[in-house]
Amino acid sequence: MTSTTQQSRYRVEGMDCASCATKIDTAVRRLQGVEDVSVSVTAGTMTVRHQGDPDLLPSIAKRVSGLGYKVFPLPQSTVPAPKAAADDHACGCGHDHDHTGHDHDRGDHGHGTASHKHDHAGHSHASEGGEAAVAGLHGHDRGPTAGPWWKSAKGRLTIATGVAVAAAWGIGKLVPALDAWIFTAAMLVGLLPIARRAFMAARVGTPFSIEMLMTIAAIGAVIIGASEEAAAVVFLFLIGELLEGVAAGKARASIQSLTRLVPKTAQLEENGKTREVEAESLAIGAVILVRPGDRIPADGVILSGESAIDEAPVTGESTPVRKSADATVFAGTVNGDAALRIRVTAAASDNTIARIVKLVEEAQESKAPTERFIDRFSRYYTPGVVVVGALVAIVPPLFLGGGWGEWVYKGLAILLIGCPCALVISTPAAIAASLSSGARRGLLLKGGAVLENIGKVTAVAFDKTGTLTEGKPKVTDIVGLGMSDTEVLRLAAALETGSSHPLARAILDRAVAAGTDVPQVIDAKAIGGKGVSGTVDGLDVFLGSPQAAADKVSLTSEQSARIAALNDEGKTVSILVAKGGAAGLLAIRDEPRADTAAGLKALADAGIKTIMLTGDNQRTAEAIGKTLDIEVRAQLLPEDKQRIVGDLKRQGFRVAKVGDGINDAPALAAADVGIAMGGGTDVALETADAAVLHGRVGDVIEMIDLSRRTMSNIGQNITIALGLKGLFLVTTIIGITGLWPAILADTGATVLVTMNALRLLAVRPRRVAA
Repeated sequence: MTSTTQQSRYRVEGMDCASCATKIDTAVRRLQGVEDVSVSVTAGTMTVRHQGDPDLLPSIAKRVSGLGYKVFPLPQSTVPAPKAAADDHACGCGHDHDHTGHDHDRGDHGHGTASHKHDHAGHSHASEGGEAAVAGLHGHDRGPTAGPWWKSAKGRLTIATGVAVAAAWGIGKLVPALDAWIFTAAMLVGLLPIARRAFMAARVGTPFSIEMLMTIAAIGAVIIGASEEAAAVVFLFLIGELLEGVAAGKARASIQSLTRLVPKTAQLEENGKTREVEAESLAIGAVILVRPGDRIPADGVILSGESAIDEAPVTGESTPVRKSADATVFAGTVNGDAALRIRVTAAASDNTIARIVKLVEEAQESKAPTERFIDRFSRYYTPGVVVVGALVAIVPPLFLGGGWGEWVYKGLAILLIGCPCALVISTPAAIAASLSSGARRGLLLKGGAVLENIGKVTAVAFDKTGTLTEGKPKVTDIVGLGMSDTEVLRLAAALETGSSHPLARAILDRAVAAGTDVPQVIDAKAIGGKGVSGTVDGLDVFLGSPQAAADKVSLTSEQSARIAALNDEGKTVSILVAKGGAAGLLAIRDEPRADTAAGLKALADAGIKTIMLTGDNQRTAEAIGKTLDIEVRAQLLPEDKQRIVGDLKRQGFRVAKVGDGINDAPALAAADVGIAMGGGTDVALETADAAVLHGRVGDVIEMIDLSRRTMSNIGQNITIALGLKGLFLVTTIIGITGLWPAILADTGATVLVTMNALRLLAVRPRRVAA
């Protein structure tokens, strides 16, 4: 960017589809001094790189508002965000544990975790400014973010048009002679705003927008006397636009809802006293008190206290991380079991959650807006048909001695053939059938652009925890040393009774599954950073990390080798000490889902590259990766996952990202297709382009197959629609067919493509065996 080049960012209200983004992009690019434009429909934002002419900013706002949208200037980021780094700390037992550390209130087994540190300097989160909106010029002046859909201008217009069409149908039955006029009047209720938008778009560089196509189609239908059809088509078009607007508004709201993870208030320490203040008012360097169970209100560093921190909102990993003095904590994470004093290191607009929101919005802006097929094709098809119709109506009477009545009649028939009704319905009919078919199987795809893109995927990047794995640890190995496996489980479960920590729950769940009779524990004591001890059935027992156990008893070389082997498999090992020696080992790991291996193999067999991206430690990630035969990238933060997705795209891959947490949101948005796994956060589900509700890895290949069948079906539909139109275009010109066959060509094509699309409902995607 040169010294005279500036970047301005705007919030745009009223965008609800890729066509909106295309019109805005085209219109703003035509302004003198504009160098580049990025528009995000989902985020509702526009970024413009332009020369430093002070008169250009009002021109940009005026150009966008002239298309019927509201535009708000946003504060600007002046310094690019640096990439955060991850620092890995060795745990007390001699190997790294990131998000699988066994730390909890009753049974601290001393497994350390990786502490991720952020450099927050220069991060700026753009929030909506207070500037007055530049008003729109028509009913498109309120976007889907502004209240319920029925209160928006689009909602009111759709309702009014529906009422008008219903009234016209009733009155037409009573007064058949006025049928055409009544339906024409009803059609105009909805068509006038559409035509106005078509005219505005044409003035600034998009002459054949979807609105222009609808205007031509409706007017053409009225001219040849099909006013009832014209009114119905306009009404259905408005319903489709309204539904798009509602969906876009929900996605927008879900991204902003990330900020609600951060509490509104904080306990500020001043002069030895605490008082409640607004979290947004916290300055860098302020000291705050966070009580057990509260969300942390700001990014910071712990000054005093030790607690298990649930970092799932930021890292997406399932196991709380035990942190003490000098450790970094993130806004929006949950303090577990002890009070913490924290020094604030980032303002509210620069905290981790705010940066993730910004990353999501910027990733969505960087996507090229997906144009509707009908818009692309209309650049050639509709103008061509209109020109042919005009030539047929005018040239023979003027130059060949033909009769005006005959050739105008043929021109009108050709205009009806040029009506894009069959084309307009061919694509959404296939999409609707495919979405219904997928939904019955727990496969959700958000629209036609997703269907087109997911079938072209050549690489799939998976999150680990909760996506490739179950998302909760399980006891994988029980090794009796001085006693039976059953007795080891029985005593360990007794010590863990009452704990809600995921690893403790794993031991208790295994005991329940085995039908173990868990005895009562007496004098249970948590030994900070080491483990838990107590008396069970008169025995003094201890459960803790290998290092803590080694301080109490001697471990043989054979026992140490067995522990090391389990650690190499990515498993957390706890040792049960009883009767003066090591009585047994319990190994715990978050295991792969039942169908993960088969699902990954199905993708590989289809020639699709797979890679695992995780915030977990390298050892655990590599162990899971070896089991599943998948490439591994570990110890990643949200920025890292987003960067790797970008690298894959630059290598020529069409990338799908599969994840289930907020930390996946930036990478989901940056990928060609983002897929949220079942059980994921609302943000992951809303940010993603698609969702696998049942949590089966094998559903990813099913989704790709469904996409490819749908695109094939759409191609067939387009061939049917254009083939019939082309046939009747020729027969009309040579005089074999006239106006009524032209109507049948349009209606017949519509029926045929709809029936063809419905075949998708009967097709069963292949089921990947677990």
